[in-house]
Amino acid sequence: MAFLSRVSKTLRRMLSRPASADLTRYEALLSRIGELEPELEKLSDAELTERATAVREMGETDADLLVEVCALGREAARRALSERAFDVQLLGTMGLLTGHVVQMATGEGKTLSGALAAAGYALQGKRVHVISVNDYLARRDAEWMKPVYDLLGVSVGWVEPALTAQERRDAYHREVCYGAVSEIGFDVLRDRLVTSVEELTQPEPEVAIVDEADSVLVDEARVPLVMAGSVDAGVADEEVANIVRRLRVGLHYETDPDGRNAWLTTAGASVVEKALGGIDLYGDAGADRLAAVNAALHAHALLTRDVDYLVRDGKVQLINASRGRVAELQRWPDGLQAAVEAKEQLPPSDHGEILDSITVQALIARYPQVAGMTGTAVAVAEQLQEFYKLDVAVIPPNTPTIREDLPHRVYTTPTRKLRAIVEEIREVHETGRPILVGTQDVAESEELAEKLRKTGLSCVVLNARNDAEEAAVIAGAGAHGAITVSTQMAGRGTDIRLGGADGADAERVAELGGLHVIGTARYPSSRLDDQLRGRAGRQGDPGSSVFFASLGDELVLAHAPDIPEGIPSDEDTGEITDVAAHRQINHAQRVAEGVDLEIHRNTWRYTRLIEHQRAELLRFRDEVLRTDTAATLLQQAKPDRYAELADSLDEETLQRVCREIVLFHLDQLWTDHLAFLTEVRETIHLRALAKETPLDEFHRTAIPAFRRIREELEKRSAKTLVEAEVTDEGVDLVRAGVRRPTSTWTYLVQDNPFDSDAEQALKKVRSMLRKKRS
Repeated sequence: MAFLSRVSKTLRRMLSRPASADLTRYEALLSRIGELEPELEKLSDAELTERATAVREMGETDADLLVEVCALGREAARRALSERAFDVQLLGTMGLLTGHVVQMATGEGKTLSGALAAAGYALQGKRVHVISVNDYLARRDAEWMKPVYDLLGVSVGWVEPALTAQERRDAYHREVCYGAVSEIGFDVLRDRLVTSVEELTQPEPEVAIVDEADSVLVDEARVPLVMAGSVDAGVADEEVANIVRRLRVGLHYETDPDGRNAWLTTAGASVVEKALGGIDLYGDAGADRLAAVNAALHAHALLTRDVDYLVRDGKVQLINASRGRVAELQRWPDGLQAAVEAKEQLPPSDHGEILDSITVQALIARYPQVAGMTGTAVAVAEQLQEFYKLDVAVIPPNTPTIREDLPHRVYTTPTRKLRAIVEEIREVHETGRPILVGTQDVAESEELAEKLRKTGLSCVVLNARNDAEEAAVIAGAGAHGAITVSTQMAGRGTDIRLGGADGADAERVAELGGLHVIGTARYPSSRLDDQLRGRAGRQGDPGSSVFFASLGDELVLAHAPDIPEGIPSDEDTGEITDVAAHRQINHAQRVAEGVDLEIHRNTWRYTRLIEHQRAELLRFRDEVLRTDTAATLLQQAKPDRYAELADSLDEETLQRVCREIVLFHLDQLWTDHLAFLTEVRETIHLRALAKETPLDEFHRTAIPAFRRIREELEKRSAKTLVEAEVTDEGVDLVRAGVRRPTSTWTYLVQDNPFDSDAEQALKKVRSMLRKKRS
């Protein structure tokens, strides 16, 4: 049997199949690690720290270093946390230290494996970022693992939105820094605005260990992180909002099945034009109003309160779709943000312009070394290899999984499905088993909670409205008789312990069958289904899972609406047992996964050029920031003016004046370049009508535009040097008409730069099928 296993592993490596990383050489080191335990147990804490410090002299990763780091880490965890790392956790650590994405099941101890790997990299002299999916987990894990890091002589910190610039600076200069991917990305963008080296918060990145790696590296890879700056006070177009509010779908406007686009029909355009005083929306004079109408229509037709955003404390707060949490300090691009605020009759935010942006994929590409960990990596192994050159290492569970995954239950309509879910919860609750229900959004979770209350069942709801209570809610989700309803449970990254927070009722709950997980719909990705299932049956616990679905679910309507006719169903309950319905839902999920992959590829192709230009510009900006390049440039451009200033100003002040002028214009030119590229993208599909490749045409337009930046920079900077008032205090850029934003903010947007011709055609087919069914 062992021989066959070795042959199988060898064949997978020869075929270069994803998820085929060979663990044999790491498994062979486990006995050596175990042999060191008695020796290390005898050491005092100070001696253990001293021995860990000696690892810094061992050089690059090799077998001896892996053994020493794992043995020291196991002992440090035993002392600091009263947890002795399992062999499989050490396999995970070794996989991370050798640059893999390790797949470890829920509850198998990824947090400790990641911490030991981070310490191992730090002991090699490398600065490490442990990248999480949210701020809560980043802080929790950093604080939880700090005693382990302390014993190993490694400094650790974390970043979160509430920190000041100096606190961020201190955190990033620790050897290991934990942070949410968005927070670290926004700090990268903020560093792009500084005018002195002292203001920088982040040193150069070296190693990234990505928690929930499939979520970060795949699901959010195409998401641009955007930094915007205020230009003037925002103005809400309440007139347009009131007009659009009266429009009706199918008559005045239509939407595509994916919910990404909405457009006026001929009748709708006529109604809007008349309401606005008879203007021509599609003429030159109506261009500004048309933009406002389109933004208002998007807000009205495609963005739903309690699904895409909340209204709280008099503000519109975005909900992160993949995590079910409020996205703090984030907003939509200006036109859309203002439109949603007008829709909800709230005062408008400041108007701004995009200063810079970076996709999550480009952010991760900044790190010379990347590793990751998740419970569901194999399903995206090909993408991890294609986009990041990362291989997956599958770590076996410490205890075999005994969870029972029940067959999916399919219904004719969402209403009948909801009725069946409530009945399922009632029946299981009568046994005393804890129940976790995973819903798709805030509105669905609250609708279900209301249905349960009317049935006499009490539940705890975890969604974007109360995500600050996450730890307490999840801690109690495994208690006897508990019913927990959560949005996007798959992305919450926290284990559920049988018997409640203290595990007091663990045996009682286990005897009843453990945690029962219910999915109220299939997710757009099978991985998310698996992540929700994985909340039950952790570390060999008993448990079960079941997913409910209907032929009217959004997944089916968006991706496989051509349902075969004549599928039989139960007249009373609406349940469908025919295999055709199950095939249809599975097909819809596969199509959704394919669409997301194609969007990912298109975004990657598009952003590669932008990121190359961005990197080139930032190299020059860093040179301006750290050297006398700005002074040299302006001295050559305006020698007389430079000589004049050199006679009254000391050299340090003159250098600072030149640097501030050049940096301002460089930043403004990049902002203008991004705005230009956005305009190009919005019209690039017209090139496809002439049978030209949109991406090639984009490159042909973007490259010459970028090359003109340097020439324009010298021209604008020289003009400001001549016109600006310069004193011993420095340069008055405001009086010279040169003004930086008074405030900045950040947001994320979902991006699909280039719909393919095939996708556009598919949308039309879906739309026709949907109309036919209705």
